[in-house]
Amino acid sequence: MYSLDNETPTIKCLTSIKIMKLMSRINVKTNTYKLMKYLPISSQLFIKNRFKFSQQMRSQSIAVFNSNDVFSTGADSTLPFEQHRNIFYLSGVDQEESILILFPSSKEKAHREILFVKETNDHIAVWEGTKLSKSQATAVSGIQTVYWLKEFDSIFPKLMAEATLFYFNNNNHYRQAVEMETRDDRFLKMIKSNYTSVELIPNFPIMEAIRGIKEPEEIALIQTACNITEKGFRRALDFIKPGVMEYEIEAEFAHEFLKNRSKGFAYTPIIGSGYHACVLHYIENNQACKDGDMLLMDVGAEYANYSSDMTRTIPVNGRFTARQKAVYQAVLNVKNEATKLLVPGTIWEDYHVEVGKMMTSELLELGLIDKADVQNEDSKWPSYKKYFMHGTSHHLGLDTHDFGPLKTPMTENMVFTVEPGIYIPNEKMGIRLEDDVVIQAVGPPLNLMQHIPIEVDEIETLMQKN
Repeated sequence: MYSLDNETPTIKCLTSIKIMKLMSRINVKTNTYKLMKYLPISSQLFIKNRFKFSQQMRSQSIAVFNSNDVFSTGADSTLPFEQHRNIFYLSGVDQEESILILFPSSKEKAHREILFVKETNDHIAVWEGTKLSKSQATAVSGIQTVYWLKEFDSIFPKLMAEATLFYFNNNNHYRQAVEMETRDDRFLKMIKSNYTSVELIPNFPIMEAIRGIKEPEEIALIQTACNITEKGFRRALDFIKPGVMEYEIEAEFAHEFLKNRSKGFAYTPIIGSGYHACVLHYIENNQACKDGDMLLMDVGAEYANYSSDMTRTIPVNGRFTARQKAVYQAVLNVKNEATKLLVPGTIWEDYHVEVGKMMTSELLELGLIDKADVQNEDSKWPSYKKYFMHGTSHHLGLDTHDFGPLKTPMTENMVFTVEPGIYIPNEKMGIRLEDDVVIQAVGPPLNLMQHIPIEVDEIETLMQKN
């Protein structure tokens, strides 16, 4: 089997100080042509990730990972390219038309890891900019064997002659929404047609397990994304006042994100004031923020393809009413107590049951439900669900709802969101609060958003400075 100096990489529990040190180390200088806004990432991260995947592969098996397609919008326009997270996770290559092959059992040592990249020509260089050279692809990924993409068709059949199992790239995420045929789908059709004797195995179980537990470098990248999000939030606090449009607030975040080497939002931002804060996936962001309303902002910056995920809810005029403060504090209480449960050994489903009990207690205190509601509740839809209808936590990483196991106990260096909310449509008030945390070996999780204002007094003080 493939080895990495005959030692298995280990993951150490991180503190905020360790993360800061890592953040200063991961952006190493390489001879890589800087294609992206983000600073270069050490190839050691991708070497470790490939090692973890290869260790889980069965004997005589081969795995292939394709870049995403470039999607057309009509005529000659395309959407900005977004790399498939799996090939990025394993290689760091952030370029279209790339292919990664992992074949630990190959008889030829040079073919145990292969990267195919698109060759630059004069036309591409003029219209798009140069692509990765072979040496640059090696510097980014740590993969020594790099071929031009045009060589794939002559090399791949020779590899398949040695293989008996084929790992195909698939997405079985519990929230997946696949509505299109991908490059990997087309590749799998070719395998089924041309290599009928190989056994087909989905790679998702492996990716779910290894992507769910983050390497220190990954946590440092997520911390960078969180820090950029903090800058955006503080900028927005200086801008928000009655009469501003929700899309203007979105623009303030976008300005700060792009200014700090982010491509922009990690997901479509939700900027909802008044009643729109009660619409969980409100993304129109086209209404005026009114005096007396609460404003919910569910936004997060990406950095180097890694996501942050923050929600803050603030009074548009900078002052909480007594009722707003009471509901806000109830949500904050649940968030703080729920966070304490994110420790090694916790089961995701059991955790949500406990959070439901916390929320029930707060809703009783607020008078939104009564004891009769609780006594007569449907176990499949508890009474608290009337005001808090979504989950509290999900894995975070290269995807906002990242790959990660949900049936097995939580372990250190998993990264989760914590995001309870209370939504009261007849009061035109929705409040959600969300931070991103890292499970630690001992003690409470590390909050990567601990410096982003969240307490009532903090919010009011900062907004009154305007």
